Amino acid sequence: QVQLAESGGGSVQPGGSLYLSCTASGSIFSIVAMGWYRQAPGKERDLVATVTSGGSSNYADSVKGRFTISRDNALNTVYLQMNSLKPEDTAVYYCNSRGYYNSDYGLPRQYDSWGQGTQVTVSS
Repeated sequence: QVQLAESGGGSVQPGGSLYLSCTASGSIFSIVAMGWYRQAPGKERDLVATVTSGGSSNYADSVKGRFTISRDNALNTVYLQMNSLKPEDTAVYYCNSRGYYNSDYGLPRQYDSWGQGTQVTVSS
């Protein structure tokens, strides 16, 4: 169906910046939205930011003004620029994509795919 490949992440000191990217591939018919979620140890997976194919974005309150999500529709890629990072941003970050794929039956079918996750650690 649709696979997601993430890159970026790593370790940074508080106040630093990191950049994540995620590319969708496979039998894609159309992508409705792409975004990022994160999961800290012992906590649930939470929304970080999403962006639709039309460019509408949505952010968690905790990252507004610090993180910026962007998307290249031609490359089926979503980016997350993370600035002014805080220790509480430490988590595994997961890419998500929702849309439609070309099924074997000729009609587009819905998909909801996740990346494998990339670790972001903010520590002094």
